[in-house]
Order: sequence, then structure tokens, then C-alpha cells
Amino acid sequence: MKFKKLSIVIPAYNEGNTIHLILDKIKAVELINHLTKEIIIVNDCSTDHTENAIVDYRSNNPDLEIRYYKHEVNKGKGAALHTGIAQATGEYLIIQDADLEYDPAEYNDLLKPVCKGFADVVYGSRFTGSNPHRILFFWHTIGNKYLTFLSNMFSNLNLTDMETCYKLFDTSIIQSVKLKEQRFGFEPEVTQKIARIPGIRIYEVGISYYGRTYEDGKKIGWRDGVRAIWCVLKYGFFKL
Repeated sequence: MKFKKLSIVIPAYNEGNTIHLILDKIKAVELINHLTKEIIIVNDCSTDHTENAIVDYRSNNPDLEIRYYKHEVNKGKGAALHTGIAQATGEYLIIQDADLEYDPAEYNDLLKPVCKGFADVVYGSRFTGSNPHRILFFWHTIGNKYLTFLSNMFSNLNLTDMETCYKLFDTSIIQSVKLKEQRFGFEPEVTQKIARIPGIRIYEVGISYYGRTYEDGKKIGWRDGVRAIWCVLKYGFFKL
């Protein structure tokens, strides 16, 4: 399958110390099939120097297509993704967190099933493959696997990592999905809704994971896990 541009959607909240590092990694990636990159950053009303870091980086790297949007009030990761997805102009888009937990060098692994004409959506799984995975929290891992299991029950998919950040979508498909969750409920909502699309082709590939601790700035907590369970049930039972 031939297409020209990949949109990279980055929700950012208080990532002023690291966002230039992830942008350096994105810049260094040579995409397969001579694809170009469009970077869409949505600043969700950060209270640190995230905006200055983005503006400075864009001015110092005029060869990199960076489009910047800002929420005037903090709305949540899901809301930032809604904004970014709506603005994407590439034929496909991928979600990239602003921290350093996921490696943009692996974009091509997710792109291969698409470029070969097999996939409409590709999930990057932290729980399969031989790539490096930082060993962190036992209960966090159990929670992720439980949420994936619960999601699979309702979606009839056999994913191994529903909560992964790395999700690659056909842009026209994801832009046609009406998304509501404004915070970390985005993952279960989008999974349930794309699973219901007739004829959708969903693939999964193994990726590495360089996880952060809460001391490093990780933001998700147990309340987000409870919300995710509610979202699986809500969007799994009802076609909202």
C-alpha cells in the first residue's frame, strides 16, 4: 500500500524537561517507503516550561514539520489526543507520548503491516517479542493484563496490550470514530469502538518499553485503572 505521510500525535503535559529528547528521536527516524513526518503536539495546559521548549525546538529545527496546539485549560490526555487526531493530515497516524518510555525507532515495525497492505490499525505490544522491557511494578503489569483480558471479552479481539501508547491508525478511520473520553479512558474506548467497525484489520507487533517510575514523572495511577474498567464495560455493553 502506498501513502506519503505519517502524522505523529503527541499529547504533552509538563514534559518540558524531556520533550526535546523525544523530538530528537523522532527526527532521527528514517521511515520506510520514503514516508514524510508530520508532528502534531498538543500542550494540555502545562504549568512548567513545556510551551517554551516546544517553541524553541520548532524554531531551531525548521526542516521538521511541527504543528503546535495548546489547550487553555487542562482537559486530560484523551482530550489532547482528540485535538491532535482531528488536525492530522497524514494518511496514517501514530500516538506518541512525550516521555521516553517508547522508542520512535520502532515506528517502522508498526508501519510494515500497513505498507504491505495487510492492516488498518496496528498496536505495539509491550508484552510480546524479544525487545527490551524495563522491569517495574508487579501490580501495574497485572492490572494491564486484566484490563486487556476484560477488553478482549467485549471486543472479541486477542490483543496482548490494550493499554499500549503505540497505536497506529488509518487516519480516515480514526477521524470517523466519535471519541468521548477526555482522560486515560481513551485506550479502552478507542479499542472497543474500532473493534466494531466492519472489516477492520487489526494487527499487533512487539515493541520495547523503557518505563518510568512515579518518581520519574509517571502520571497514571490506580484511579485511572478503575476508570478504564468502567470504560471497558461502558463501551463494551453500549454502542455510545
